[in-house]
Amino acid sequence: MASSAALAKAPPARARRGRHPGIALTVIAATQLMVVLDITIVNIALPHIQQALAFSTTELSWVVNAYTLTFGGLLLLGGRTGDILGRRRVFTVGVLLFGLASLLGGVAGSATWLLAARSLQGVGAAIASPTALALIATNFAEGQARNRAFGVYSAVAAGGGAIGVLAGGMLTTWLSWRWVFFVNVPIAIAIALLAPLYINESERRPGHFDLVGAFTATLGTACLVFGFIRASEHGWTNAWTLTAFAAALVLLPYFLLHERRTAQPITPLHLFRDRNRSGSYAMMLSLAAAMFSVFFFITLFVQDVLGFSPLRAGFAFLPISVAIVIAAQTAARNQLRFGAKPFQVTGALLVTGGVLWLTRISPTSGYADGVLGPTLLFGFGMGSLFVPMMLTAVSGVAPYETGAATGTLNATQQVGGSLGLSILVTVFGTASRHEAVRQAVELLRNGTPLQSAQFRATGRLPAPYAQQVLVHGIASAFTAGLIFAVLAVLIALFAIRVRPHPGPPARRR
Repeated sequence: MASSAALAKAPPARARRGRHPGIALTVIAATQLMVVLDITIVNIALPHIQQALAFSTTELSWVVNAYTLTFGGLLLLGGRTGDILGRRRVFTVGVLLFGLASLLGGVAGSATWLLAARSLQGVGAAIASPTALALIATNFAEGQARNRAFGVYSAVAAGGGAIGVLAGGMLTTWLSWRWVFFVNVPIAIAIALLAPLYINESERRPGHFDLVGAFTATLGTACLVFGFIRASEHGWTNAWTLTAFAAALVLLPYFLLHERRTAQPITPLHLFRDRNRSGSYAMMLSLAAAMFSVFFFITLFVQDVLGFSPLRAGFAFLPISVAIVIAAQTAARNQLRFGAKPFQVTGALLVTGGVLWLTRISPTSGYADGVLGPTLLFGFGMGSLFVPMMLTAVSGVAPYETGAATGTLNATQQVGGSLGLSILVTVFGTASRHEAVRQAVELLRNGTPLQSAQFRATGRLPAPYAQQVLVHGIASAFTAGLIFAVLAVLIALFAIRVRPHPGPPARRR
């Protein structure tokens, strides 16, 4: 077993450049699109999945979290595995595993089966995604070529979420919710066939796998998320809620302690010594918490309140995709000129403005004022942020630790999204319960005799009252989400100190 000192002395892996960079980038970007898209392509089908497999609204968040938790928790191990065994080889295995899990999800006959398939999808994504990002460093020279590649990758990573809801709407409307899983199978097979032909393999590094670190990080985060979601349904004093939080308080500190002591940690903690890199990780954590929640709750709003079909709901998210892609490309083209900080500050402010606007959502809000305006602002902000955060995360990192650096960045996105969604679902559940009581009293006082009789017989509020409960819960969740957005602004203003790179020397005429 190689020691950390031996690894430090080993020469850095030299990236070999391919003859078909356009095809290589297409394969890498397609993988990231498939992985990111699968978070939101399922979102648009959530109401149909809820009806088919009998999920409650708070339980429904597990369809998202089962994927993002295993994805985020094992990303660090996935990045490390690529460094040790070869990134292209591991990349191909992860893509094939993702395709198999998608097939199993499509044929799921119960809630338990679906959640197990979603967890397996997360494992495949955790293997494929960090190696895909690290393969950009293997296949593209540092400088403008790599920046352009990161720009394309970032646009796909950021815009894939919005593209996913459009594709999910089409598949759910024209076929069924099961096809949001089946669609991944042929894509995964095509990527696995093309990767060996057009993507260069990285040099393998000696080392071992930090399974203890991966296990404690994933299980600890899962316990934390479970605790929040359990609290939203059964209260903060519930035995399972307290047990989950207690387990998280043991596992997560043990993870950090283990990473400090092990010779080859899954997360080299020295990566956090760089102020700008740590700031980018913290920003990604906060922004993902807001982003995942926006997609989850707006999907429920446009279908359950505005009455949009899945297809129309998908088209309702299309402007966000356009905004993200435009902003990401603009940020990529101007990194060398302005540096990362202006884009990080501006992007975080735009995201905060969008979330603040969403807190004003009500049952009388329409699509233009309640959804389109704030989500466009949100989209431009997120698009401005992805490129500078990615470039800052890998800047100055030794080639043999690129997988760990990119894996940590991706992990903060997925874990932040899971934690943020679980926290805001808890806020949603608590606020909805209180509003339901208030609406029940209002119904019994001022409702029609028929409405009152139906409520006493079934315990279900009529549509107008139920919509008020849903929207009140959503607005409350967005109010809590504003905290994450403001935190990102503070980090961008006071923690990030990246300066513009000096331009090339002027040519003499």
